[in-house]
Amino acid sequence: MARDFYEALGVARNADPAEIQRAYRRLARHHHPDVNKDPEAEERFKEISEAYDVLSDPDQRRRYDAFGEDFRRVPPDMDPSEWRRSRAYAGAGAGGRGASWSPGPGPGGGAQYTDSGEDVDLEDLLGGIFGGRRAGGWGHIPGSDHETEVEVSVEEAYHGGQRSLTVTGPDGALNLDVTIPAGVVDGQRIRLRGQGGPGVGGAPPGDLYLVVRIAAHPRYRVSGRDLHVRLPLAPWEGALGASVEVDTPGGRAVVVVPEGTSSGRRLRLQGRGLPNPRGRPGDLFAEAQIRVPSSPSPEERRLFEELGKVSTFDPRSRR
Repeated sequence: MARDFYEALGVARNADPAEIQRAYRRLARHHHPDVNKDPEAEERFKEISEAYDVLSDPDQRRRYDAFGEDFRRVPPDMDPSEWRRSRAYAGAGAGGRGASWSPGPGPGGGAQYTDSGEDVDLEDLLGGIFGGRRAGGWGHIPGSDHETEVEVSVEEAYHGGQRSLTVTGPDGALNLDVTIPAGVVDGQRIRLRGQGGPGVGGAPPGDLYLVVRIAAHPRYRVSGRDLHVRLPLAPWEGALGASVEVDTPGGRAVVVVPEGTSSGRRLRLQGRGLPNPRGRPGDLFAEAQIRVPSSPSPEERRLFEELGKVSTFDPRSRR
């Protein structure tokens, strides 16, 4: 065994099966002799293939964790602590010669202990660990998954739609007609099966993942599924209350402005944000902004002056 299997795949000893599979796919594709012509690639490929064969099998992995590089020579019913003691005893008694459990038949048909000091031929011992992989050249390696970003407008995120994309990757340019589902959010991944890297040896291709990025919008600010818009109000609408129309991606809606609304107050329209195919849609928040005429007419000026004389309202008061 060249080195620790976990080290060979570059994963931690507590790595889950998905992490082990991802590491194997990445390394196998890079070092596959059909792809990598480096003279050392073949040996590296054998190493990572053996590591994956063991660590992807729950029973073999448990034995490897318990017995290390001897896991194939240890009888199925051997206790790890007993094995360590027998190793220590045999090493001392054999004067440094190699002692091991052989998979060959012993008394009663079980494994047989030897301390002949001879090297073990792993190819004979395992019956050719790579034989199964050589059935179709160097075996079947699934294609790698690819990932790219796609920018969509707020309206596309709300309604969905069709997009034509050109994706350039290590295997060349790919032209795709993509359906953007209604209700996508920023950062969501859209999976396109079979549109990733090609497989080796007849294995299926990988998948292509489109990572959604919602483009900046002149009217809406997006936060998850919630939308935020500015709601300009005249002074009297904020003071007296009003019903004001506001644009949303789903059409116009009416915001009820309560009496005494000041700039900065947020008014919520429930369910008028981005839709959610699997649950509750987002909300739309209209933020009040009180505006005054930049060039008031003579009559407007007179009314404002009259209001200023009779009003006791102090906008700078902390009460």
